[in-house]
Amino acid sequence: MTAQVLIEKKKLEKPPLTIHTLGDRVLRQPAKRVKSVDAEIRQLVREMLQTMYSADGIGLAAPQVGVHKQVIVLDCDPENPATPPIVLINPTIKSSSSDICILQEGCLSIPGVYLEVKRPEVIEVSYRDEYGRPQTLIAKELLSRAIQHEMDHLNGVLFVDRVENKLALNEALIKHKFSPKAVKSV
Repeated sequence: MTAQVLIEKKKLEKPPLTIHTLGDRVLRQPAKRVKSVDAEIRQLVREMLQTMYSADGIGLAAPQVGVHKQVIVLDCDPENPATPPIVLINPTIKSSSSDICILQEGCLSIPGVYLEVKRPEVIEVSYRDEYGRPQTLIAKELLSRAIQHEMDHLNGVLFVDRVENKLALNEALIKHKFSPKAVKSV
């Protein structure tokens, strides 16, 4: 039933949306809940997916493309055309495991920067799909991390705000021409 937002997993020369980068104020504004999942939201989802695949990403939140709506697209298997992407609208984490794992993260809004972040290993998330139907998902491993990372974007939080190794953080940001002052530790 996801036929309406299925798109080809390929890079476009000119993706439909522009990804904002660290330092841009739009990334710090909290997203608003989607009141009604309609054709306009599904079009946004299609354009977000095209933009994400074009940037070699596995996740993209609407605030990253300057849209302040609680919409996330994910695809942890972008090389496999048979794996459909996941669309989360108005997601809420219902529970998370006490098991914490530390893994490296990167972000399309902070290209080139990869640093370790602590997050719960398993989460249960409730959301609406691209048809507005309520869904619940238990996510672990990469999917769990990707959902948490993208949900942070909905609250104006970037993964660099969660990095504990400040020395590595500052070095990586400066190396990739980002200002460490743009980080807002949480």
